[in-house]
Amino acid sequence: MSDTERPIPGLTDRLRLDKWLWAARFFKTRGLAADEIEKGRIQVNDLVAKASRELRAGDRVEIRQGPIIKTVVVKALSTVRGPAPQAQQLYEETPESVQLRQQAQEQRRLGAEPAESIEQGRPTKRDRRKLADWQRWSVSIEK
Repeated sequence: MSDTERPIPGLTDRLRLDKWLWAARFFKTRGLAADEIEKGRIQVNDLVAKASRELRAGDRVEIRQGPIIKTVVVKALSTVRGPAPQAQQLYEETPESVQLRQQAQEQRRLGAEPAESIEQGRPTKRDRRKLADWQRWSVSIEK
C-alpha cells in the first residue's frame, strides 16, 4: 500500500492554522509557521490570519514564501505531521496558483543573471594599488 492510499492519521474537523501549516509540511516547525502568520504572509479566505485561527475543510489559504505565492484549498485537517505524500492529501493547490507559479518559474529561467554582467570580478591587490595610486595623483593635480 503506497503512502497516498494510507489513511491520514490524526484527522479532525477543526485545527489551529499554525499546526495545520506544520502538519501539511509548508513549514518545518510550528514556530516558523507562527512567525510567518504574524508577519502577514498567510491569508485565510482573503483575510490576514492569526496563528490561533481555527481552520476548517474548504478554507482557502494563501501562502507567500519569498516571491512565490501558493493558493491552496484545505481538504483535510490532521494533528500529525506525516510523510510528504500524506501531507499532500491535506490540501489541493488551485489551478490558477499552479499556472502563476509555473509562469514565474519560466520568467526566472529566461531572465538575465545579474552576475553575468560582471566581467572581471573583484579587484586584485595589484588593481587596488593602481587605483589608490591614480587617486593620489588625481587629487594632487586638481589642487
